[in-house]
Amino acid sequence: MDLDLRLVRYFVAVASELHFGRAAARLFVSQPALSKQIKKLEAQVGEPLLVRDSRHVSLTPRGERFYDEARQLLALADRLQRPARSEGIRVAHIHELATSRDVCDAFAQAFPEVPLLEHAMVSTAQLEALLANRLDVAILRVTPGMVASHPQGWSHRLLRMEPMVIVGATDEDDVNLASLVEQPLAVFGDPVDSGTYNAYGEYLTTLEQELGITMTWLGTPGAFSHCLARVRRADPPLRHLEFLTYGERYAAAGLPTRRPRECQPYYPWSLAWRDDDTTSATIDFLRVAMEVSIRRGWLDISSHAPPWLPADEPVRTEALRRGAVTADQLNT
Repeated sequence: MDLDLRLVRYFVAVASELHFGRAAARLFVSQPALSKQIKKLEAQVGEPLLVRDSRHVSLTPRGERFYDEARQLLALADRLQRPARSEGIRVAHIHELATSRDVCDAFAQAFPEVPLLEHAMVSTAQLEALLANRLDVAILRVTPGMVASHPQGWSHRLLRMEPMVIVGATDEDDVNLASLVEQPLAVFGDPVDSGTYNAYGEYLTTLEQELGITMTWLGTPGAFSHCLARVRRADPPLRHLEFLTYGERYAAAGLPTRRPRECQPYYPWSLAWRDDDTTSATIDFLRVAMEVSIRRGWLDISSHAPPWLPADEPVRTEALRRGAVTADQLNT
C-alpha cells in the first residue's frame, strides 16, 4: 500500500506539537478524527509511532526516525508541486512601511535589468507564499509559530530593528520622550478576535502583557492616508504607538513624535528565503538588502532607554549579536 502523504502531514503536526488538541487545531480537523488517522498511518507502517496516555504524547524510537524522514519527504513533495519560477524577483510589502520599499529601490538601482514583481502580504502570508514558491524573498517578522510550523526548508536573517515611537503626545513636557504607561495609548492593529490577528498583533499583545498596560486597538485601515485621517478625526486627540517609518510621516504632517521613555520596543524585520533557491537574482537581492541595512544602521540600538523584544523572539540571539546589546538590556 502506498504511503498517504495526508496521513504523513497529520503525523508531523502531532509530532511537532506533542499534543493532539493543538495539532488538530493547526490542521483544522477534530481531535477524534486526527487520532483515527494517526492509527491508520501506524497500521500502514506496521508499528506504533506515538506513545499516548491521558496527559502526554511522545514519540517511539520508530516514531523519532519516521518524524525526521517524514519532514524530508514532505519538503520534497512540496518542491515537486511548485510552479516553475518566473524571471526576476518576487517580493511583498506590508502596507506602506518603508523597509521593504527601501530594499527594492536599492536593488532596482543596482540591477535595473532584473524585473521586480511586488505584492502586498502580511508576515504569515509571506512565509506561506515563500514556501509555495510564489515569493522568492520575504521581508517579515519571524514568529515562534512560524519556526515551529515550518522547521525546515527556509532560512532567515535579521535585517532591521525598527524602533517604535509614540505619535500625538501633545501634553508631554519632554520634547523627546513620552511614557508608554502613564497615559492611555492606542495602536493601529487587529485584535485577537478580529479574524485578522497577525504577527504584529502577537507582538503588541506581548508588549501589553510585559508592560502591564491595555492599549486601544484601532484596527488596520491599511494605507497611511487612512491612518492619518483616523488620527485627525479623533476627539480627544490620540496618543498611539507606531513604526518609526510611519512616525516620520506623521511628524511631516505636523503631529509630534517621541521615543518611549520606559523602554524602547523594536520591531524585528527579517529576510527569509528558501534553502534550495541558489539563483543569482535571489542571492543578489539578499546581498543588496544587507548592504542597505549596514549603510543605514538598521541594526543599531539606541541608548536612550533599554531595548525591548519579546522573550521568545526567534531572532533575539541574532539581535543580541548584531546589535551588541546584552541579554539584561532586552529583559526589561
